[in-house]
Amino acid sequence: MSELLDLALMPFQFGFMQKAFLSSLIVAVPMALLSCYVVLKGWSLMGDAIAHAVFPGVVLAYLFSLPYTIGAFAAGMFCAISTGFLKENSRVKEDTILGIVFSGMFALGVVLYLKIETDVHLDHILYGNMLGVSWLDIRDIAIIGVLCGGFVLIKRLDLLAHSFDAQHVQAIGLPVRLLHYGLLAAISLSVVGALTTVGLILSIAYLVAPGAIAFLLMRTFQGMMIAATFIASLCSLGGLYLSFWIDSAPAPTIVLLMTAVFIFAFVRAVRKSHGVTSQSNGVETAI
Repeated sequence: MSELLDLALMPFQFGFMQKAFLSSLIVAVPMALLSCYVVLKGWSLMGDAIAHAVFPGVVLAYLFSLPYTIGAFAAGMFCAISTGFLKENSRVKEDTILGIVFSGMFALGVVLYLKIETDVHLDHILYGNMLGVSWLDIRDIAIIGVLCGGFVLIKRLDLLAHSFDAQHVQAIGLPVRLLHYGLLAAISLSVVGALTTVGLILSIAYLVAPGAIAFLLMRTFQGMMIAATFIASLCSLGGLYLSFWIDSAPAPTIVLLMTAVFIFAFVRAVRKSHGVTSQSNGVETAI
């Protein structure tokens, strides 16, 4: 019995795995909270755009010997602000503008990366390096997580109202632009925080999957936020634990686990809705 327990706890005995578990958990919580708003506002593509758009910022930050965080955040905010400006001053729809902006910025990042010789591996930027994070990285991730999570929790009701009816929010005197760009800034920061762990591309799953799963399972927004946080944390720890035993990359394994949970939640929601429909049809037949 003790041998089985020792075997089960083996991943927690390694220092690099301990840091990976901690960093994945710190990243999961604020991104799960943000994913609730991303799903409600229909901003899934916006999260995708910001995740891709920070790439040239990372390369330029390396070129000018600046912290990656500064370059990535500046690039993400440039993408968000430029998208808003183009939407307000043209007839092109937002999803089309997002596709043009983020693909253009990601292409710029690839060109700069190939043009400038760096010691930063492209795979670590795109897919993260969860098993190679340092305590300094964890400190930076924790600071970003507190900022993003704190903003969401403090402004959660205002952000919820803004998600459903921005005109009503403006009519009652709330700062619409501050909420709009504050949420975009929080999304950009969260992507920057996920840079060293799950990477740019896989951070999209963290911004979409937990909120989507919680939306299928819960009926209240408070329950949705709690469920999204729990699901993201559990999938992060479970995916990392599973990757240790099957010898796979941690971040993709976490995303696959989130996908499996989403499929389960979707099937459950469909079966539940069919059950309600069958009951209502039975009541109509009886009447």
